[in-house]
Amino acid sequence: MDVSVVGGKKLFVRVSSFQILAMFRRTLFYSFLSIYLRSYLGMSVTETTLFATVPMIANVLFQMFLWGKVSDRLQRRRSLVIAGEIAAALSTVLVWYTHTLPSNPHTAGYVIIWGLTFVEVFWSMSNVAWSALLSDLYPAEERAGLQGRLLSIGALGGMFGLWVGGAAYDGYARYYEGWGFQEGLLFFVAAGVMLISTIPMFFVPEGGVRRSEHGATDPDSSGPRRDAEQSRFELRQFRVFLAAMVCIQFGILGMAMIKPQYLTLDEGFDVSSRLLGYVLNMGAVATFAVGLIVRPLSRRMRDEWLLFLGVALALIYLLGYALGNTLGAAFASELLYGAARVFVMSASYAYASRLIPPEKRGRQFALFNATFFLSWGIPGTFIMGPLIDGLIGSGMAQASAYRMGFVASAALVVTGAVILAITARMAGAARGSATTR
Repeated sequence: MDVSVVGGKKLFVRVSSFQILAMFRRTLFYSFLSIYLRSYLGMSVTETTLFATVPMIANVLFQMFLWGKVSDRLQRRRSLVIAGEIAAALSTVLVWYTHTLPSNPHTAGYVIIWGLTFVEVFWSMSNVAWSALLSDLYPAEERAGLQGRLLSIGALGGMFGLWVGGAAYDGYARYYEGWGFQEGLLFFVAAGVMLISTIPMFFVPEGGVRRSEHGATDPDSSGPRRDAEQSRFELRQFRVFLAAMVCIQFGILGMAMIKPQYLTLDEGFDVSSRLLGYVLNMGAVATFAVGLIVRPLSRRMRDEWLLFLGVALALIYLLGYALGNTLGAAFASELLYGAARVFVMSASYAYASRLIPPEKRGRQFALFNATFFLSWGIPGTFIMGPLIDGLIGSGMAQASAYRMGFVASAALVVTGAVILAITARMAGAARGSATTR
């Protein structure tokens, strides 16, 4: 009997409690940080993307070369999640304090960027352990549905986080734009929520392949071990799959940190910080609704087809922003964005978990997580940001330049879809070969 069966609803309540708090503090903090760096501290579009790029590079490197190995060696997933969240909370408060010291606003912006890089060292510990823990506790056939339900519940935290963040950004309309960051309120709330989120984790099984709270073995470890030839084939398939996910995630999330600037741009949609929260919350609404139907869909459709569905919705979302110029188009695009992310994240996680050997989940999930974490910053810093800045510098209207960023993102998604089709073909060939044996 596996842990998920023994834990049942109680286990899900505990892991979902952590998820909802994590999404609350992420949206509360990061949805408005780009605007603060751009409008209050005076950084360029490309510079504002560095707060996602540099910290995420640190996150991925530490997942791959330190915490993934530690997780596999110790097989103590829950402990790493708790330790990472506590350390990240304390260091987040330190980032606020140090960024208030420089008299130059531009310098203060870079203090935030490098400070968040330090924070990500600890978050990377939590991130890789969390991914491995879910696979330890739930069998393969439940993982896509599990991710969908967690995303759905997490969306509730995201909606509340956007509302609180939008209100706190200008001090509930009593102060100035950027007050919530400058005075530290958003830093303090995010840090406090991190500490609170560790409470339900104390009641979750430790995880790990060789142990569980109930003496269970890993649900993927039963039956004959995979032969060497099959393992090598799955490794090759996993690498092609990772290449596809790099393009897809870069396309979907490449404009995520830049998008709030476009929505608040005078020549663009010219929304206030509060209205921005309502627009972005459409993505959370879609995430909540679609997350509820992923579980039944995953039982009828292969993970690959759910992933293709998410890619199609992502492409429409990007083209909606590239071609639309009304507030209604923005609301509709955000709905598609939220739905696309549910399908992509749920199906890709379930697909990857089938290809990763249980004893190597720490290191291999570090690689899989890299496709997601790097997508928050790398494409913005090296593709979309320079493209937008260059077009603005050449005389193009700012709104048109931002739209070209969405066009570039759409091109990346299409490229990823082509590579994903190659992966699906490899999987189909493998199934055909298995049936002829």
